[in-house]
Amino acid sequence: MSKLFVRTGIDFATCQQALAHIGEEMLAKGVVHPTYPAALLEREAVFPTGIALEKHAVAIPHCEAIHAREPALYLIRPDNPVHFHQADDDTEIAVSLIIALIVENPSAQLTLLRRLFSELQKPTLMEALLTAPGHQLEALFAEAILMTEPCKQAS
Repeated sequence: MSKLFVRTGIDFATCQQALAHIGEEMLAKGVVHPTYPAALLEREAVFPTGIALEKHAVAIPHCEAIHAREPALYLIRPDNPVHFHQADDDTEIAVSLIIALIVENPSAQLTLLRRLFSELQKPTLMEALLTAPGHQLEALFAEAILMTEPCKQAS
């Protein structure tokens, strides 16, 4: 069972700033090893995670499982889109939702990535995730993606 952390009401000037925030927060929450922040930035530089969907774009930053202490997801809905490089080409896209994956098991990571891709393709779900009041976002994401109740309150 992955822990779920959710953050709204935050702005980032660059994707590197967003990634640095993710690294610091996940380290503070104790779900990653000290190597995680640098590994996350390095992996994004080589394998960008921006994904263009039908009407919006998301980023799903992650790195190797060896940097994780326990499985978690960090869902961030920034106040303004953040520019990430697109996963399948060299262009930048404006990302409205960032979903950082912290996974201990590589096969679990593939399963979760497939589920995310499948569910986020649904325009109604993306609209709901982007417009839900902040206090409802965790439960909405958990129900739609994790198909379970949220297990931990975000700060």
